[in-house]
Amino acid sequence: MRLNNLLVQRKTTIIRKWFAMVIETYPSDTANFLKSQKDPFANPVSRTVHQGLEALFDQLLKEMDHEILTSCLDPIIRIRAVQNFTPSQAVGFIYFLKDVIRTNLKTEITEEKLFDELLLLESQIDQLILIAFTLYMQCREKIFELKANEVKNRTFKAFERAGLVKELPDVEPVLEPIINFTKEASNNT
Repeated sequence: MRLNNLLVQRKTTIIRKWFAMVIETYPSDTANFLKSQKDPFANPVSRTVHQGLEALFDQLLKEMDHEILTSCLDPIIRIRAVQNFTPSQAVGFIYFLKDVIRTNLKTEITEEKLFDELLLLESQIDQLILIAFTLYMQCREKIFELKANEVKNRTFKAFERAGLVKELPDVEPVLEPIINFTKEASNNT
């Protein structure tokens, strides 16, 4: 695939521009921090996103293994799921890759007639979005489950403090012996 060769050659530039576009999805103060803070310990979000984008890009150039793609996307999506992103904003950053590739390889795609290869690559990018959306929904479901359990626990504790409920002691049930009616019926006749 000739397009893959061009993508490998321009990998650093493409990932750098893709990363910059992803960072711009954050509020301006956050985006400025994510861009300026280079220490990975002080800025784990930036590091996680950059590593994830690079791993995703590498996977697009190889066979697309669903499990590997999921593991590359998972950390990024987890971060975005706990932030105030809508579902489309949380996974939409993947579409940015299409624009970055078209912009950076426009001349080569046109001159070398790489449109079929570009369409194939873009359909693979679309598959990434579906995986990302599934991950996002799983994360959001878990968040809602945790919140619901927290509310339930708080409510129970409040009722318990008010004396409205109390936990039942662990008591083993007493089992009565089972009467064998057929045996007793035969003895009585």
